[in-house]
Amino acid sequence: MSLTRPFRGLCPSPEYASQVAAPPYDVMSAAEARAMVEGKENSFLHVSRAEVDLPEGADQYSAAVYARSKINFDRMVSEGILKRDAENSYYIYRLSNEFASQTGIALIASVDEYDRGNIKRHEFTRPDKEDDRVRQIDILSAQTGPVLLAFRDRSDVKEYLSKITKLDADIDITTDQSVRHQIWKVSDPIEVQNLSGLMENIDSFYIADGHHRSAAASRVSKMRRETETALDDGSDYFLSVAYSHSDMKILPYNRVVADLNGLSTDQFISELSKNFSVKTAPSPVTPSEKGSFGMYLDGGWYQLHFLGRAKLTDPIESLDVSILSNWVLGPILDIKDLRSDKRVDFVGGIRGTAGLVSRVDSGEMACAFSLYPTQMEELMAVADRGGIMPPKSTWFEPKLADGLISHVFD
Repeated sequence: MSLTRPFRGLCPSPEYASQVAAPPYDVMSAAEARAMVEGKENSFLHVSRAEVDLPEGADQYSAAVYARSKINFDRMVSEGILKRDAENSYYIYRLSNEFASQTGIALIASVDEYDRGNIKRHEFTRPDKEDDRVRQIDILSAQTGPVLLAFRDRSDVKEYLSKITKLDADIDITTDQSVRHQIWKVSDPIEVQNLSGLMENIDSFYIADGHHRSAAASRVSKMRRETETALDDGSDYFLSVAYSHSDMKILPYNRVVADLNGLSTDQFISELSKNFSVKTAPSPVTPSEKGSFGMYLDGGWYQLHFLGRAKLTDPIESLDVSILSNWVLGPILDIKDLRSDKRVDFVGGIRGTAGLVSRVDSGEMACAFSLYPTQMEELMAVADRGGIMPPKSTWFEPKLADGLISHVFD
């Protein structure tokens, strides 16, 4: 079985694309989502975060939310805002912003190959988050949020993409998040066959972002097979966009903590100094190398360097997110489970050091740590060994939009 294949995408009509495109459903709060859809009746957030159309405070996991999502989705299709292509196609998808430009391929990926481990994972998932996507996919009979995949660089794929992207894009928009999204549809049967041949030479893919979406797709596929509703309806594949690994940009996923576990500032720094060099810094610290951390505490910045990095050989233990957890958050601050401990929170690198300062200066948090970003080679090394990275190890930027391409079950 092939790992991937083309599909009949559901896309916005070009004149509606800028209205439809929405950030991924899981990168904003409910309040932020409500603000984003103000005056935008065709924003895909009305599908991916349908609680925006219910009274404020509505449970985002209630049956009413999923029902509203279905109503909104069907309206956009019936009004021609979203149209399904007549032929199986690939969709070349270029993302560009101030951080990076990357060109990949929108396709559907095999659930069976995901279950076998040929589409490789590196994170655990939360059951409640999986359940949410399962219900969303099942009620829509569609996958509307693409999984971000990576594959090891191939010159033949890059050459092919370079050829296609010399043509005018079918969709070319810039969103409110200052991300340019360009999409070229590849539907000519000979070109589809050529690209399929290139993709068949790739023996594994890596999930970069979208572990809950891919896990939910696997569960939906199993449900439909067991109830005999999946008669080759496409639910055994999930929506993805795949990029060469060297083109992908990872920003740091920084940490903020609510308290110092009963320690004074001096006591905390004393404990840190057992395994880190600790120096005051005159300005915000954005680490430029592995093993280096910034810390914002009591209105000032510190530069931290881990002293034991040379002794770490395990690909998971040597990650900077692991070093912070294993040598600071756990033993000093008694934060043992990053998935459940409410004393720690995560701040995407897109918000910069200013996002850390604001969380601490507001009094909400006591201390913040800026990290050097995890590298794609580290992610792939962990996944190749079947390992699991700590939660919130990567923040990919720029991000795919929801709504520009969906995979509809037949």
